[in-house]
Amino acid sequence: MVNWNDIQNVLLDMDGTLLDLHFDNYFWREHLPTRYAEKHSLKLSEAKSSLLSRFEKVEGTMQWYCLDYWAEELEMDIVFLKEEVRHLIAVHPHVIDFLRAMRRSGKHIALVTNAHQNSLALKMKHTSIGEYLDAVISSHSIGLPKEDPIFWLKLQKQLPFKAESSLLIDDNTTVLRSARTFGIAHLLAIKNPDSKQPPCDHGEFEAIESFLDITPLGESS
Repeated sequence: MVNWNDIQNVLLDMDGTLLDLHFDNYFWREHLPTRYAEKHSLKLSEAKSSLLSRFEKVEGTMQWYCLDYWAEELEMDIVFLKEEVRHLIAVHPHVIDFLRAMRRSGKHIALVTNAHQNSLALKMKHTSIGEYLDAVISSHSIGLPKEDPIFWLKLQKQLPFKAESSLLIDDNTTVLRSARTFGIAHLLAIKNPDSKQPPCDHGEFEAIESFLDITPLGESS
């Protein structure tokens, strides 16, 4: 699936790729609506409907990924609320073995995420993935989401990499298309971003069931 001789830079998404998207989906779809309903004395169904309409207006933009925006918009402490369900933060199976293998093989490993800095800090605090990364870049430091092809041009100025020898692994099809438009040569999707949901259909992109699928032989434990 991957010819590692052709790859020097490994660009990795976080939520849904390295980490189980169940945490984020549960937070935005269940936990936040529950707290929002309590705050405004609403039925849970009413809270979900109200929040969904707000989410849809900014989905895929920097606002959608910005915890400061939602804290101000909803007048709620989003970081505190995320901490309430931090026990759901989980690394996907075989991810650590994969990261160790990449380290041993001399690949440059960069986390490239749309996650807000506070969300990123929370995930790093409660997982060990940070130990294996050479660089961590949030789209909030660039000013554009990964869905925008210009993001990758700006990323290249912060994190020099050759598109032809880079592999991007992401669970977002729109992001993969954006990276392909920019010229990143090697692209992989994730079949099960959320372990509690059915597999995703990424259409034209090859997808892995787990990182074991692409960990070089003899490198997994």
